[in-house]
Amino acid sequence: MDNLKKTSFLLFNLLALCSAKCFSQQKDSLYRATSDSLNIRKKAVAYVADKFAFTRPLNIEFIQTAPYKFTSEKGPNAIPESKVNHIRQADISANFNFIKRKTWLLGATAGYRYTSLNTDLSLPTGAIKTVDEDYHYLFSALTLTYFSKLFNKRTIYTSSISGDGSDRHFERVKGLLTATMVLKANQRTRLMVGMLVNIDPSAQTPFIPTFSYEHKFNNGLIADIVLPRNIYLRKYVFNNGRLSLGTELDRTSFYVYDLDGTSQRYEYRQLDLNSGLVYEHLLAKYFVLTAKTGMKLTTSGRLFRKEDSFGDPVFQTSPDPTFYINLGVSFNPFSFLVRKNKTH
Repeated sequence: MDNLKKTSFLLFNLLALCSAKCFSQQKDSLYRATSDSLNIRKKAVAYVADKFAFTRPLNIEFIQTAPYKFTSEKGPNAIPESKVNHIRQADISANFNFIKRKTWLLGATAGYRYTSLNTDLSLPTGAIKTVDEDYHYLFSALTLTYFSKLFNKRTIYTSSISGDGSDRHFERVKGLLTATMVLKANQRTRLMVGMLVNIDPSAQTPFIPTFSYEHKFNNGLIADIVLPRNIYLRKYVFNNGRLSLGTELDRTSFYVYDLDGTSQRYEYRQLDLNSGLVYEHLLAKYFVLTAKTGMKLTTSGRLFRKEDSFGDPVFQTSPDPTFYINLGVSFNPFSFLVRKNKTH
């Protein structure tokens, strides 16, 4: 079996580079007690915000999707309506910046997604074929981030070399370049614009503009927009919790083999819009428990030959919207190291 089980490369998402800022303290000698109480609350909220904002070194998620129906096309031919009985997924990802300097940092990302799929597929003859398969998708990336100034504005550049595959074969090597300019950054508002260049023959769109906006309203609500990744309205609750309402973009990919009795390799790629509620809870300073639920809208699902692109499918699906639930836990083991070093 290939060495892919041990090493492979891919970038999934580097569109947002965010850092949390603490609320400023307000002093009033006439109302010192009231001011101190407010400052304590602000510090607590800022502490939780800091824990939620940074990239999480280790993340595990479990996703369950309700049954749904879909129509499909094979080339120019329409196929009768079929049904997905279940999709179960498990995600594991790790992120670590192992070299940090004043103007640059070098980091790595690695991950694995397991997909269990059970489908009653309608054939053109009218017969129904039950497909019950498990798919394994692996990815990792090496990313260099550089901090500089352009037109007197803070600008962040990233370059990544990445790749992906399955438990059977290493498949693709890819590249990604991004540039993000910080137009505004203060205690209440952050505004960034940029460009993403996707060096991937299978990508339908090599150039993607990016936009990031965060604003803290007086009532405690936070607008968090990172395009094309997510749009959320957030609120910190219960001292250690955060509740969000909005939409995020997700992608499911896996490679398919032995489909037509030949050595041809295929990739199935599906883009989803997950809309609903997200609740995150900080536990014991180092863990973040996450629950997501709502409606999943699949904008496109396509099967294409490995040497082709997403825009040249041999089979494509149009699923109905369906209900989903996502449960996850994130862990920051490096907090223990930082704390231990400070004690020496």
